[in-house]
Amino acid sequence: MTETRPRKTGTKPAETITFDEIDQKILAMLQEDSDVAVTVIAEAVGLSATPCWRRIKRMEEAGLIKRRVVLVDQERANVPLTVFIGVSTPRHETAWLTRFRELIDEIPEVLEAYRLTGTVDYILKVVVPDMASYDAVYKKMIDTLEFRMVNSMISMEELKFTTAVPTKYI
Repeated sequence: MTETRPRKTGTKPAETITFDEIDQKILAMLQEDSDVAVTVIAEAVGLSATPCWRRIKRMEEAGLIKRRVVLVDQERANVPLTVFIGVSTPRHETAWLTRFRELIDEIPEVLEAYRLTGTVDYILKVVVPDMASYDAVYKKMIDTLEFRMVNSMISMEELKFTTAVPTKYI
């Protein structure tokens, strides 16, 4: 399946970039292990190394590949406790949202944050060593900003974790 996505490059008009099944395979392999050698990827997708490298660079330049990171084991990093925090706001104002963004940016234990539809306005994913550390995060939040509701849900078991985005849609 081939689909095009517009891309802005500097001051030039938006260009159209096409991604194909080979790009999907390359991206899937890189999501599994971003350190895999280009020669290994190239062999797996039926290309030589240079055209494979060019495809990877094109995906980076197009913004499809945002960055490459290291995944850290929570247990070994001494942050085994995952808490999901559902937050409802007392009011829906841009100023409140700006203060909330600043607050969660200041708290390194907040790994992810999403604005939602429905009964909960935001959900946060927080990792901490223990309940006392979570309580400190909670207190920082409620001492800094007004909330209508804060609902904490403690993860008992991780059933699935991946950072890999499905590639069949590109």
